[in-house]
Amino acid sequence: MAEDTNIVLDSQTEPTLGQIEIAPEVIEIILGIAASQVDGVYKMRGTLSSSISQLLGREDRGKGVKLTVSEGQIQADIYAYLNYGVSVPQVALKMQDTIKEQLLFMTDLDLSAVNIHVVGVIPEKLVNAVDPNNLFAEDGEDE
Repeated sequence: MAEDTNIVLDSQTEPTLGQIEIAPEVIEIILGIAASQVDGVYKMRGTLSSSISQLLGREDRGKGVKLTVSEGQIQADIYAYLNYGVSVPQVALKMQDTIKEQLLFMTDLDLSAVNIHVVGVIPEKLVNAVDPNNLFAEDGEDE
């Protein structure tokens, strides 16, 4: 969950027409979507409230992202499950690059740190090889 203070964007043009503020929740959503779209990421870690929201049909796009803003620096902690068999360091580095690029492109903000926390590895679902009509058949045995 992000802090309650909005992040103010620096104006690139003079004179300014006003101030541009972005809620931290918006940044969490941007980071969450960017991270979940990296190949090798199974899903982002959620909380009980995000699981309940998902059951009700609402998806929490910012789940698995914790944003910290202090002294003008923005730091992101990303919590994700990866697919089994992927190179964890390669996927984590790709996540860091993708997240930083996407945030810079969309908001012109730069992250001081992107910490990736791999909280689990999810194995591929295996197809059930047991025939439910013939539970006690041995391999290669024909009836």
